[in-house]
Amino acid sequence: MRITMLIALLLPLAACGGPEPAATALTKVEAGQGRAAEDVGRILCAPQGASGFERVCTLDRVATPTGLMLTVSKPDGGFHRLAVTRDGRGVVAADGAEAALVSVIDNGMIEVAIGGDRYRLPATIKPQR
Repeated sequence: MRITMLIALLLPLAACGGPEPAATALTKVEAGQGRAAEDVGRILCAPQGASGFERVCTLDRVATPTGLMLTVSKPDGGFHRLAVTRDGRGVVAADGAEAALVSVIDNGMIEVAIGGDRYRLPATIKPQR
């Protein structure tokens, strides 16, 4: 009787072969959604010493009476505060002694270099007159 119960329990497990194609596709989709969820709120950056850009920095926006302030945070806990300008410069360093160097790298994207760190930020780029 015990052997029969053991066989009855193991038989359904034996029927489970390798993963079915639909299950594999579902796993890949779920993994992609997980990566996309991690990317939400993250921007491309190359902190000082990094070999290239990765989506590991965060960007917080706060509207203040003087204008929009951005705080870009690095994975090591360091951060830079930037003030959005309305005079065509894009952003400027909001605090600290180092100036922010801004370059247009693509339509709708700027690169900000400050203190050895580089950040890629979305931007509205107006045509030059």
